[in-house]
Amino acid sequence: MKVRVGIVGGAGYTGGEAIRILLRHPQVELVFVHSNSNGGNLLSDVHADLFGETDMRFTDRLSTDVDLLMLCVGHGDARKWMEAHPLPGSVRVIDLSQDFRLAAGATFGDRNFVYGLPEMNREKIRSARNIANPGCFATCLQLAMLPLAAGGLLASDVHISAATGSTGAGQKLAPTSHFSWRANNFSVYKAFEHQHLKEIGESIRSLMPGFSSGIDFIPYRGDFTRGIIASVYTDSDLTQEQALELYREYYRDAAFTFVSDRNVNLKQVVNTNKCLLSVEKHGDKLLIVSVIDNLLKGASGQAVQNLNLMFGLDERAGLLLKPVAF
Repeated sequence: MKVRVGIVGGAGYTGGEAIRILLRHPQVELVFVHSNSNGGNLLSDVHADLFGETDMRFTDRLSTDVDLLMLCVGHGDARKWMEAHPLPGSVRVIDLSQDFRLAAGATFGDRNFVYGLPEMNREKIRSARNIANPGCFATCLQLAMLPLAAGGLLASDVHISAATGSTGAGQKLAPTSHFSWRANNFSVYKAFEHQHLKEIGESIRSLMPGFSSGIDFIPYRGDFTRGIIASVYTDSDLTQEQALELYREYYRDAAFTFVSDRNVNLKQVVNTNKCLLSVEKHGDKLLIVSVIDNLLKGASGQAVQNLNLMFGLDERAGLLLKPVAF
C-alpha cells in the first residue's frame, strides 16, 4: 500500500521540488497538488520541466482523503492555513515554513510539531505525526555544529559565513532576486540577525545546555541559483584526527550526511539530498565547511526524508538523485 500525499502550495520552488520527488517515489501516491491561483492548470504550465512527465493538474479544492499533507506555503501562512482548514487527526502534516519550528510555537491545537532534522531527531521523527521541517541555512549550519555540541565541545563563539543561491529567496520576484541585479553580484544580508539563528540556537542548547557563547552568522546572496556553502569555525583543542573521528562517528548512521578531509564544493550536492562536510584544523581553530542543495536537503528533499521515517520506509526512498557534474 502506498502513502497517499497531498501538497498545498504547489506552485513555488519547494512545491515544485516536492512534486518532482513524489511523482517518482516508489511508495507514494501523489493524490493532489493544491494552488489557489493555478486551479485547473497543468503542473507543467508552472513547472515546465514536468512537461512529458505528468498530465496532472493543480486543484483549488482540498481533500483530506490522504495520509499526509505537505505544506509548501510561505512563512506565516502555514499557521493561518491550518486555522482555516481543520484537519482530521488521521492526516499527518509536514510543514516547510518556519511557523512551527521553535518550541514556543510547536503546538497547534492537539497537534505537536517535532523539529524535523533527522541527524538529530531521527527516533522522534519516526513516531511523529507532525513535522516542522528545518530551514535551509539552519540545516546546513546545524549539520556543521551538531557533533561539537553533542560532545560539549563548543567552548567559544562560532563564526559563520555562508552564501545561498537565488532560489533561497523564493519564486516571487524581488529586487535582490532579479537576474539583472543578482548576476555578477554578491552581497551581505541580515548580518547577525538571520531568522534561522533562533532554531539553530534551540538545537545547539538541546544538545549542550550550557552553551552560552555567540553564533556570529554573516549570510550572503550568491551569484548562482541553487545551493548553500557555509564556512564555520571556532576554537578547538581537538587535533585534525580527533575532529574527523568525532564527525565520522556522529554521522556514521546518517543516510545523507558525509564527512571528508578534503575540500568540498556545491556541485557535489546540487540536485541531491546530501550534506557534505569537510573538517580541517588550522592552528587553534577548527574549520567545518558544509554544502547542501537549499531546495532539497534544505527543504523538500528533507521533507521526503522525514516522510520516509514517519511511515517506516527506507530513509533514502525516492531521494537517490544525481549531482550536477558540470
